[in-house]
Amino acid sequence: MSKIILGAEVYTWFMSEVGKTFSNQLGHMIEVVAEAGFTGIEPMHFWMGDWDDPVKLAEKLDQHNIELAGIALALDWNNPSETAYEKSQADSAIDLIRHFPKCVLCTVQMPSGRHDIVERRLNLIANVNMVSKRAADIGIKCSFHPNSPESSINRTAEDYDIILNGLDHSVTGWTPDVGHIRNGGMDILSKMEEYKSLINHIHYKDWDGEPEWALMGKGKINFEEITQWLVNENYEGWILCEDEADAAIGDPDGVTLHDGKYCQERLMPIIFD
Repeated sequence: MSKIILGAEVYTWFMSEVGKTFSNQLGHMIEVVAEAGFTGIEPMHFWMGDWDDPVKLAEKLDQHNIELAGIALALDWNNPSETAYEKSQADSAIDLIRHFPKCVLCTVQMPSGRHDIVERRLNLIANVNMVSKRAADIGIKCSFHPNSPESSINRTAEDYDIILNGLDHSVTGWTPDVGHIRNGGMDILSKMEEYKSLINHIHYKDWDGEPEWALMGKGKINFEEITQWLVNENYEGWILCEDEADAAIGDPDGVTLHDGKYCQERLMPIIFD
């Protein structure tokens, strides 16, 4: 049995009319993820609608033999401590995840500009550590996911060094998103090697620099090389495809099925070698 498990992130559907078309359709996404041959799915907490009911969600997941791989908790975290709204959202996500033992709390900051960056990076670190401590106290695995829009304060090598070193490593790991690493101007495997002790969750997306994202397998990311490195490093956990190619705007189902086929044909032989 492999220690690496493949799944899909729902952002691929969120791209369609900024999520309006597939709002509150997590059940449909679970069905497509299962058809694609994946084992797990990672929803975004703010976009779950009434699927945040653990009983309803568990029934649907079980029906299709899909695990809840993670919950992406995306918040601003620009202040020295959590706002009342941010704390309520974090606690709601934690309360849901406690029902799903393989689920990771994946924290993501909403990009809002690189102003006041020194102070805001420290605020982000403090907030993520607060959230992760509460989750870890009840046994939940936590992981921070940097992103790479120009308005993000966690996109460059300097950002990574400050933020990843500032995390409380006793409660928070790192989710390397290979597309975001490359989009931020870094070499993927060098950065993963540098912080490999923190890796506990992974996102795959392809990149071509024209200007950013490509359909999985059609860009410049060497997924086979990265997957082989993970196997060699005895990585245990989820790899989630978060395809942000333009094709996902009109056909997120088709993109997810494409990614599943790509993973089955190109990555599974490496994982199960």
